[in-house]
Amino acid sequence: MQRLHRNEIQKMLQGLGVDIKQALLAKRKMFEVNAKALVKTTNEKIEHVWNIQQEQRQNLHLKYSQQFLTLYRAWDTDMRKAREQEEKLADMFREQRKILQQARAVQNQRLQKIKNLHEQFLKSMQDLEKAHEHLLTDEQSEVREDMTKLQNKIMMEAQQQALAVVQKSLHSLLF
Repeated sequence: MQRLHRNEIQKMLQGLGVDIKQALLAKRKMFEVNAKALVKTTNEKIEHVWNIQQEQRQNLHLKYSQQFLTLYRAWDTDMRKAREQEEKLADMFREQRKILQQARAVQNQRLQKIKNLHEQFLKSMQDLEKAHEHLLTDEQSEVREDMTKLQNKIMMEAQQQALAVVQKSLHSLLF
């Protein structure tokens, strides 16, 4: 009779081991699915942020390059006009000297504008890079928090399931 009782207990313990293995396998699969989903979501977020940053850089570059080109063309045109005037009006030196001085003053103003625009462009690029670094850092922190939460949730669920299996087995042993 006692031997029969031991056999029943052994069978129940073996069944309990199978239940725990199945629960752990299910948890492992769930963890893999969740981890893959999290990696996919993270990759999509990073790609989205990267695309936005790239578009912002391109827009900023286009904005300033168009302004540079306009100012450069105006400056270049002024330079050509000044040279042509110097060659054509060599005989009228005194009268043309005033015109040349005015043209040079305009060129200097435009050149100063180009310099100022260049400095603004560099500052804007630095500000944009800083903003992108902060955004990336924030995204990384959020992903770490999400991973920690997911890990804690999975551990809690695994513990609860294992506890439920043990309680069920003890209940079946006692009753």
